[in-house]
Amino acid sequence: MKVGVLVVAYNAETTLARVLDRIPPAAKLQLAEVLVQDDHSQDDTHSVALDYLAQQSHLNLTVVRHPENLGYGGNQKAGYTYAINHGWDVVVLLHGDGQYAPEIIADIIAPIVEGGADAVFGSRMMVRGQARKGGMPLYKYVGNRILTTFQNTLTGLRLSEWHSGYRAYRVSALADLPFVGNSDGFDFDTEIILQLAAAKKQIVEVPIPTYYGDEICYVDGMKYAKDVVADTIRYRLGRSGFGAGTLGHVDAPYAFKPSPYSSHGRILQMMEGRPPQRILDVGCGPGWLAQALTRAGHTVTGIDVEEADGVASRMHRFVRADLSRGLPDVDDQYDVVLAADVVEHLPDPQALLASLSAHVAPGGSVIASVPNIGHWYPRTRVLAGRFDYDQRGILDRTHLRFFTRRSFLRMAAAAGLEPIAKAHTGLPLDALHLADKPAVAGTVGRLDRVLVKVWPTLFAYQFVVEFSPWRGGALRADAPG
Repeated sequence: MKVGVLVVAYNAETTLARVLDRIPPAAKLQLAEVLVQDDHSQDDTHSVALDYLAQQSHLNLTVVRHPENLGYGGNQKAGYTYAINHGWDVVVLLHGDGQYAPEIIADIIAPIVEGGADAVFGSRMMVRGQARKGGMPLYKYVGNRILTTFQNTLTGLRLSEWHSGYRAYRVSALADLPFVGNSDGFDFDTEIILQLAAAKKQIVEVPIPTYYGDEICYVDGMKYAKDVVADTIRYRLGRSGFGAGTLGHVDAPYAFKPSPYSSHGRILQMMEGRPPQRILDVGCGPGWLAQALTRAGHTVTGIDVEEADGVASRMHRFVRADLSRGLPDVDDQYDVVLAADVVEHLPDPQALLASLSAHVAPGGSVIASVPNIGHWYPRTRVLAGRFDYDQRGILDRTHLRFFTRRSFLRMAAAAGLEPIAKAHTGLPLDALHLADKPAVAGTVGRLDRVLVKVWPTLFAYQFVVEFSPWRGGALRADAPG
């Protein structure tokens, strides 16, 4: 394998040559290249590197000086991009200040070379007491342990240390990660762990010695702690569908939301006690709601632009059609037409709602649900100047239209639909993966339901409304509510 070492250096004139000297001869024979990247140091780091290059013939050394300071994370981005572009198979991250031992490079790369890892992290915490014996200050040790415990809890990982800078990566694994968009600061190391976890890459830890000498620390501890905590929370939220998904992201399609306070739950409540009915599920997705209705004795026809795996088995009939082009020919009338979590995905939702009336049998109804753009979450995002799209939820990046309760009812009235029953949903606790924390979910859920009842336009996550097609022969000009 083509193994290279990336030496990140900043103001390392007194340590850089010793670090390179300490690379064992056997390891030097394995290395295809050693890339020293001077991050626009204010001392003679670059000259030291060039002198070493001129005097040493046994090390395939490449020296780069950045024309401006890229930051610790930016320096790594440049190095990993170099490794990808130059066909390296493995890249070892080594610091030019001598804090990490070059003598154990072979131990760091072994799990990758042997085929069992995508990333290897050197840990100063694997051997009990070693970090403090090696000179790690007590405040750094305590901070390391607190942050590592917090990050393991939120991510489900079981790393002994998140904050070591001695690492090796399989370059093909790095190429799969969007690391170029990461921070240029010291929390880059945390972000790349989170991206590895999200991509389900294999991480291995190996014990390393701890050394604290007279090197200058450029890390602002409080800012670093704040940044890594924020990154880890972003990952956890990303795994629940919030945020753009650059750290944690959702892979699975929309799932069935069984909570009685979700849109699916509210629709099932509206259907309780009704005799078996014919239902048209417009925008049925994977068909989980249709399956629940089918099990309740109803006959369901589903329509969606994509035919998800197994969707046809969850209902009486499935029709594949692009709803943005209008409702397809379905030669029947239905007791209930569902438009659950679909109209916000369409460029002309009013046209779809208007076309649904033609498929409602006498005495039948339309049940539709939409997210509430007036909810406190998007309002807060806008107030903070951080409006952006999420992977899921109210600000789902596939949403083309947004509604408040008033605008939704006004649009429905213009489409010839009159509300006959209204319901609200609360926060999507199912999506937040709080099932393993029932006490937290119960407390948050009870508080949320009270707030939704008191102030639905601010706290309702979605509106679920049952409509009756207006049979008066003309569309109403006024809007209810």
